[in-house]
Order: sequence, then C-alpha cells, then structure tokens
Amino acid sequence: MSIYNFSVTKNGKELSSHLYSWNINTKIFSTNEDNLVLDFRGINNCTFTTGSGCTFITGNNCTFTTGSGCIFDTGNNCTFTTGSGCTFITGNNCTFTTGSGCIFDTGNNCTFTTGSGCTFITGNN
Repeated sequence: MSIYNFSVTKNGKELSSHLYSWNINTKIFSTNEDNLVLDFRGINNCTFTTGSGCTFITGNNCTFTTGSGCIFDTGNNCTFTTGSGCTFITGNNCTFTTGSGCIFDTGNNCTFTTGSGCTFITGNN
C-alpha cells in the first residue's frame, strides 16, 4: 500500500480530516470547505472536489471540480471545471471549462471553453 504525503490547511492550520474525504486507492479528495490550501505536490492522477477560494499544488493528470476564485499550480494533462475568477498555471494538454474572468498561463495543446473577460498566455496549439 502506498502512502501519500499531502497537506490540507485552512487559515494556516491543518484541516481536520473529519472535514474531507481522501480515498487512497482512487486518489479522490472531496470536501465542501472553502479557502483551503491543498498541497499534493508530486502526487499524480488525483481528483479534487472542493468549495471556492482554494489553492492547489499538484502533480500531473489531475481533475478539479471547484467553486469560484481558485488558484491552480499543476503539472500536465489536467482537467478543470470551475466557477469564475480562477488563475491557472499549468503544463501541457489541459482542458478548461470555466466561468468568466479567468487567467491562463499554460503549455501546449490546451482546450478552453470560458465565459467573458479571460486572459490567455499559452504555448502552441
């Protein structure tokens, strides 16, 4: 059995494990909490469902379903379905479905479906 080291904090304090679920076998993290910092650095193939205002630090091949105002610093091949006002700094081959007012700084081969007022700085394709 693999052990994954990650941290979930809110207001600088570790979030009680009673407020989220983490399935070690499927790598699915789920919570209704807002304003979290989720540091899953180096853990790939995760799925996240959270409230709004969260910051994510992850590895590759992750999927995110979140509220508004989130910040993502991820690896490659990620999929995002979010509310508005999010910032994305990602690697390649990402898919985005978002609300308005988002900022994207990405690698290559990304697909975007967004609302209005978005800024894109991307690689090729």
